[in-house]
Amino acid sequence: MSRLPVKKTYKLYVGGAFPRSESGRTFLADGQNVARASRKDLRDAVRAARSAQPGWAGATAYNRGQVLYRIAETMETRHADLATYCSGAQEVDTAIDRMVWYAGWADKLAQVLGGTNPVAGPYFNFTIPEPTGVVGILAPDEPALEGLVSRLAPAIVGGNAAVVVASDQHPLAAIELAEALATSDVPGGVVNILTGHRAELAPWLAAHMDVNAIDVTGADGLARELERAAADNVKRVVRGAATGQSPWEIAAFLELKTVWHPIGT
Repeated sequence: MSRLPVKKTYKLYVGGAFPRSESGRTFLADGQNVARASRKDLRDAVRAARSAQPGWAGATAYNRGQVLYRIAETMETRHADLATYCSGAQEVDTAIDRMVWYAGWADKLAQVLGGTNPVAGPYFNFTIPEPTGVVGILAPDEPALEGLVSRLAPAIVGGNAAVVVASDQHPLAAIELAEALATSDVPGGVVNILTGHRAELAPWLAAHMDVNAIDVTGADGLARELERAAADNVKRVVRGAATGQSPWEIAAFLELKTVWHPIGT
């Protein structure tokens, strides 16, 4: 007797869990029915990110690096599945290597981006990088997996939490990555991934008063509108590269704080 295979249900990734959209909506992408996130789903994702961010920022830099390395390990075990949702094995290799590269920067950021500043007076003056907070990320359409990792890894390695709006053309790579995140050591809520229509979700993400920065690398023609919405709470707007890696991509999501301390006390 023949049987019908169990078809995968592509859900959202919020707070470390895989809920359906509260609206019950789906949309067709890559030949599959994928959850279509609503404005409420986005609010839930921001709330989850805000709750998780202080604990993630409070972890040691070494621990955050180990967690990112664990993501790379988990991606490696899902290599074949990831390859089916992007351009192939070479893109998966690049995405994994990029996660490892950013993991290595976790405990080096303070030394490279911060420093001790010379001042005229009996004081020590230090510059210390700190996370911005909750970061919204609009994932690039291409390359589907490498582009997402290239924007997500530099945002979270410095202690930020992320709300990602996946590519609406190729969202399956993002959900497959979410399954790798869920089985790694990433605390629930540090990364939240929403699938749906970018034009519907992005304006609410840019205008949300509890989002501290927004990455518009994958915004396409929406960037101007999103910049105007972000201005209402002086939200940082970041434009980066969908490929490549650089410590300055991490710096874009950090605040540099200056601390003065009297000498001898």
